[in-house]
Amino acid sequence: MEFVNFEVRNRIGYVSLNRPEKRNALNYETVSELKEVFKETAANDAVKVIVLTGEGKAFCAGADLAYIQQLQNNTYEENLEDSRHLKELFYQIYTHPKVVIAQVNGHALAGGCGLASVCDFSFSIPEAKFGYTEVKIGFIPAIVKVFLLRKIGEGRAKDLLLSGRIISAEEAKDYGLINGIVAANELEQHVYTFARELCKNNSGQSMAYTKQMIAAVQEMSLEDGLEYAASQNASARGSEDCKKGIAAFLNKEPVSW
Repeated sequence: MEFVNFEVRNRIGYVSLNRPEKRNALNYETVSELKEVFKETAANDAVKVIVLTGEGKAFCAGADLAYIQQLQNNTYEENLEDSRHLKELFYQIYTHPKVVIAQVNGHALAGGCGLASVCDFSFSIPEAKFGYTEVKIGFIPAIVKVFLLRKIGEGRAKDLLLSGRIISAEEAKDYGLINGIVAANELEQHVYTFARELCKNNSGQSMAYTKQMIAAVQEMSLEDGLEYAASQNASARGSEDCKKGIAAFLNKEPVSW
């Protein structure tokens, strides 16, 4: 691939945006390559956790504005197809059966901030800036808002999306956008250790089902959500991972996931 690097180390799949000269801005080809990688890792048993990061000094600067300018000559139908392309990537990450961790090595702005937002966990360097800046250039944060409302609620989402203001990593953590702030020279090791703990201590099947339930239940009524939860609970009891985990616990034996 030209714009995305991928490698597997100790059951962790590392996905790196590789356009450092463009601050890892997103164009059609980059989104296509990301979609391909996330599709492949969903079915790859050698990968249990995924880390998403960027090459160079930025995590992702959002959409490539030169590319967006070109799209202004497209028909509505052509632009709708392109917009759905990004929508599919965000949905793919949000509903991916593997846990996805954003390793935010630099600024995450506009679509880049959206990319970090749809990950399950995000860890950032102190110097990174975050923001959904679309309204400042006459654009709109259309797709990311669907996920951001779920993540941080309407009040805080309105604050960030309507103001377009850029915030520090500390404020991003306070808002619930990221999970932790780690010094730049320690970030990679911190994320690796966190990912390895998930690999060693947790059932991959259980994490996948839990992600699926979190995504699905928010669209349901209270009664429907509880019935769905009960059915998933019942199904999980008969799973091989549940049998294995409970047997190990009762026998006071370590379990190998």
